[in-house]
Amino acid sequence: MPAERDRHRAVFVISIAAELAGMHPQTLRIYERRGLIDPARTVGNSRRYSEHDLDRLRRIQELTSEGLNLAGVKRVLELEDELARLRDDLDRAVKDAQTAVERTHRRYRRELVPLSQVMEVFPTDRR
Repeated sequence: MPAERDRHRAVFVISIAAELAGMHPQTLRIYERRGLIDPARTVGNSRRYSEHDLDRLRRIQELTSEGLNLAGVKRVLELEDELARLRDDLDRAVKDAQTAVERTHRRYRRELVPLSQVMEVFPTDRR
C-alpha cells in the first residue's frame, strides 16, 4: 500500500497547498482553527500538507459551495470518516470470517472418510 502512504506524506507548504486547492492561504488557516483539517508540522512549526489534505480541502470546498456552513461541513467530514472506518472494519470482519470458514472446511476434508473406504456403512443387528 505504498501509494496510500504517499498520499499522506506531508510535502506541500501552505502557499502551494492553497494554490493547488484553489483557496487563499488564510482560508486554510481558518479551516485548521475550526478543526476541519490538521496539517503536519515541521520542527520549525511550519505547516505541511499532503495529497490527502488537499482532497479534504476540495471536499470542504464542495460542501460549502452546496450551502453548508463550517459546522455542518465538520459534521459531514466526521461522519464520512466514521463511515470509512466502519467499512474498513466490515471488510476485515468479512475476510476473517471467510478465512475461518475456509479453515473449517479444510479441517472437515481431512476428517471425513469417503463412503467407499468405510468398512461398514450401517451397523447391522443380526439376530
